[in-house]
Amino acid sequence: MADPDTVEGAALARVLRQAGGAEILNTLGVRLSGSDLVTLLLAAFRTRAGFLSPADVLRRYTENRFVAPAQAGFRRLRRAEDLLLSAVPERYELLTLAPVAPLGTHSVVAGVNQNNVLATVRGSEVAADPTNGLALEAAVRRRELLARNGRSAPPVRLATLQRVIRAQRFAGAGRFAHFSLLALVTAGRDTGSLAFERRSCGEQLRILCAALESAGVPTIEVALTVLDPAAVPIAEAARAALADHPKILVRDDPDRSRGRGYYTGWCFKISAVLDGERVELGDGGFVDWTRRLLGNRKERLLTSAISVDRLALFLDPPAPPPEE
Repeated sequence: MADPDTVEGAALARVLRQAGGAEILNTLGVRLSGSDLVTLLLAAFRTRAGFLSPADVLRRYTENRFVAPAQAGFRRLRRAEDLLLSAVPERYELLTLAPVAPLGTHSVVAGVNQNNVLATVRGSEVAADPTNGLALEAAVRRRELLARNGRSAPPVRLATLQRVIRAQRFAGAGRFAHFSLLALVTAGRDTGSLAFERRSCGEQLRILCAALESAGVPTIEVALTVLDPAAVPIAEAARAALADHPKILVRDDPDRSRGRGYYTGWCFKISAVLDGERVELGDGGFVDWTRRLLGNRKERLLTSAISVDRLALFLDPPAPPPEE
């Protein structure tokens, strides 16, 4: 298989030659103001759309993986959403996030490759992860609370259900170009002795496990990964928070590779187990996003998410409506 970076480099070089040289990239990416770039791109796409026929639009609909309907049907997805939301306590404010976020939300804040995000011509990008949008809102609220209350500012707890799009290609079952996620974030302050981290990790894990239990998942596996030896007490607190739940299997996962460099200190995966088969449904961990957004090294943020689509396909299909 060809190296993606090499392929992209060759493709970009070809396009730049057709466009008159590398200077156009500097013009579009740096020299033009944001509003001027939007004006140019709108004109370019308006021109392209003007040459399309209805048959072209239909062909694009059948070929573009971003626009195909969800694999899980609406009733299945709605059932999974309702079951998950039933376990989210009122102290988590449920938000309806916009379907787009400011340009750079995923790459600048979360370190995601910008090529894996669906950017728009208006200087924004389609949501690829609801925890990123929740982090922005949490940072705004934390800034206001800190201005009013100083160090005694209370934590911010937010949740959402959002359908997102990711541009990278995935292989295998349960991998989609667009899907819905239930996401939680808890933003607060380092109060010493990892008190915030230990309390919030146990809280979010109990919520996520309760949500999966309410959805009828028979056995839940939680895999804990310590990324920094100083975070061992967080893993101990997470294990203790789930100790009295016989349907929850907790194990250590020191060899986890995905998520390193994304999460800080400690992270986890959560899976459903059915007939010995493990289906990964979500993950979470601590990130440094609010710390960097607010320029405050004392800020802490825990994020987590569950895939609604994977859970929906895992559930038995809902009974059909009665015939009239």
